[in-house]
Amino acid sequence: MPKRRRVGNLLALAVLSVLVERPRHPYEIATVLRERGKDQDMPIKWGSLYTVVANLERHGLVAAAESGRQGRRPERTVYRITDAGRAELVDWTRELVAVPEREQPRFEAGLSVLGALHPAEATELLRRRLDRLTEQLDAQRAALARHAREVPRLFLVEAEYDLAVREAEATWVRGLLDELTTGSLPGLAAWRAWHETGAMPPEWAEPAERGTETH
Repeated sequence: MPKRRRVGNLLALAVLSVLVERPRHPYEIATVLRERGKDQDMPIKWGSLYTVVANLERHGLVAAAESGRQGRRPERTVYRITDAGRAELVDWTRELVAVPEREQPRFEAGLSVLGALHPAEATELLRRRLDRLTEQLDAQRAALARHAREVPRLFLVEAEYDLAVREAEATWVRGLLDELTTGSLPGLAAWRAWHETGAMPPEWAEPAERGTETH
């Protein structure tokens, strides 16, 4: 089970990962995170950055290093990571890398109720998804290859993982589409009849009532 963190927002992890390099003020932290595309790796609400930094300070994970003002700009506080913050960063990273945790993608939610659609419509929608996925994957591969010429691979492994997961999704969708278009998907005739007659096939009634645990 994941540990209960003093500051559990993943944005806190991103902040610690930037401050471990050197002290920065929140505006600079946000700039670095945006430049590195961290909002592609984890859910980030930029409006909560200052609250997250304040919570990290309250729990002793970061500390104010200095405050200063340049010209007419508002005063800015520069924060540094503390020893407790370094320990939290390392421990949190260990957990995220070593402990599998189930996530519920929106696509999985849609698949769980796919029977609500007529097979013909489901086929068309899956085909659209595959077309979009293919375009996105082409763009991702090109971007990864471009960055790989300038950035050490260590800092691109999360992009490699995302690409691999999305390629696996595309392969799976392609396989399901093949079964739908060739008619080889088990139960396809019953699924189609259900939508065309309005009557649930008898062979589905008991499993639908009972439900199944597959996860």
